[in-house]
Amino acid sequence: MQIGILQCGQAPDALKDAAGDYPDMFMRLLAGRGLDFTNYHVENMEFPDSVQAADGWLITGSRHGAYEPHPWIAPLESFIRQAFDAAVPMVGICFGHQIIAQALGGKVEKFSGGWSVGAQDYRFGGETLTLNAWHQDQVTQRPQGAEQAGYSEFCDNAALIYPGRAFTVQPHPEFDDSFVRGLMETRAKGVVPDDLLDAARQRLGGARDSARIADRIEAFFRAATADEMGAA
Repeated sequence: MQIGILQCGQAPDALKDAAGDYPDMFMRLLAGRGLDFTNYHVENMEFPDSVQAADGWLITGSRHGAYEPHPWIAPLESFIRQAFDAAVPMVGICFGHQIIAQALGGKVEKFSGGWSVGAQDYRFGGETLTLNAWHQDQVTQRPQGAEQAGYSEFCDNAALIYPGRAFTVQPHPEFDDSFVRGLMETRAKGVVPDDLLDAARQRLGGARDSARIADRIEAFFRAATADEMGAA
C-alpha cells in the first residue's frame, strides 16, 4: 500500500541527526506494516500531481497555524477537499488534524486554555491512551460529518473520524520522549509556560501508547481502501 506523506513542517535542525525529520518519524511509527512511503514537502510547495498518486495520504505536524496566510495553505486545503471527494483516505496528525478540519468547514484557533505539552491522557472509546502532545491550536468546531473519536479534559476534539474518508489525531504518536525533551530545549523557551514544561518533565520516561495509534492508522487505511475497491 502506497502512502504519500504531505510534509507541512520540519524538525529543528539540532534534533534531526538523532530523530530525523517528520517523515522519518512516521516511517518508524508505521514500520513493518506493509506500507510504502513517498514524501512531498508541501511547505516548500512540492505537491503530488494528483490525489490518486497514492493509496492514502498522511499530513504531518507543523509549527505553522492552519489559519496563517502561507502560500501553501490554500493549495493544501484544495488537495484535501479533492482527496475527500475522491474517497482517497487521509490521516492527519496535529497540524494535519487541524488543516483537514479547516479545509472541510471546521474551525481552528489558538485555544484559550493555552498549551498542551508532553504526555497527556486521552479517551479513545473505552480506552485511556497516553500520547505526547505539542500544540496550542485546537479544532474548536468540527466539520459537518466529522465524529469525535478521542478526547481529553483539555482537548475535546483530540481525534476525529470522517467515515471512510479521514482519521485525524491532535497529539503526536510519532514523537518519542527524547524528541519532546529536545523541543523543550529548542522551541519552548519564552513560548511555553514554565509550569507546563515542569509538568511535562515529570512524565518523561513513562509508557506511551503510540503503537496503539499506529494500529488505528493502519486499520483505517486498509479498511478505507478496501471499501473503495468494493465500491468500484
